[in-house]
Amino acid sequence: MNEKNPHRYDKIINLEHFVSRNRKHMSNYDRAAQFAPFDALTGYDEAIEETGRTTENEIFLGDNEIEELDIRFRIIEDCIKDKPTVKIRYFIPDLYKDGGMYKDETISIRAIDLVKRIIVSTDKKKYDMDYIIAIDGDIFDEIGL
Repeated sequence: MNEKNPHRYDKIINLEHFVSRNRKHMSNYDRAAQFAPFDALTGYDEAIEETGRTTENEIFLGDNEIEELDIRFRIIEDCIKDKPTVKIRYFIPDLYKDGGMYKDETISIRAIDLVKRIIVSTDKKKYDMDYIIAIDGDIFDEIGL
């Protein structure tokens, strides 16, 4: 209470609650949203998560390993009509950080282009041969590789 005028609200204290004719009544949910905490650091949680995400360094093969892979690619090219099934390990570069991740996948090969260095699987997914570090399958066991 204000000590100078203890009765200053006496005229309005018993009046009915005002309801506007021009504005719709605000729901309790919308009213509460006005007082919700302001997130001054929008995107901060995502930035922290991105910083903590780890990547692997790309493995660079030696000349002998590259030659071995090229032999395997040529064998696949010779047997492409059979749509050979192989297991590949390939590198996926990260779009935001240095490095990336390695993935193992078993695929049936539909096409191989040794000039463009692309393998196409039967489900039409394309693989860059320069990122493949290992390829294995029954097709190589049959000829003793």
